[in-house]
Amino acid sequence: MEVRRRSSLWFLLPIFFNIIGGVIAYFVIKDDDPKRAKNCLWLGIILTAISLAILLIPLVIGISLLPHLKTFPSSYI
Repeated sequence: MEVRRRSSLWFLLPIFFNIIGGVIAYFVIKDDDPKRAKNCLWLGIILTAISLAILLIPLVIGISLLPHLKTFPSSYI
């Protein structure tokens, strides 16, 4: 089986569309360039994990601090 090199521009799909772009790039180029296809898929997975961590870590910290906040009596409202 002859491996045909695909353009590095395929990495733009997972960069812009995270895991969806990685999956699309994987299935389009997997027969021509399996190594690059696998790298696109991993890039999409890693970028999705990073964006979820950026979203969830502050949320979890905020929720964990909620019970420690002082609440005001309803007469102040």
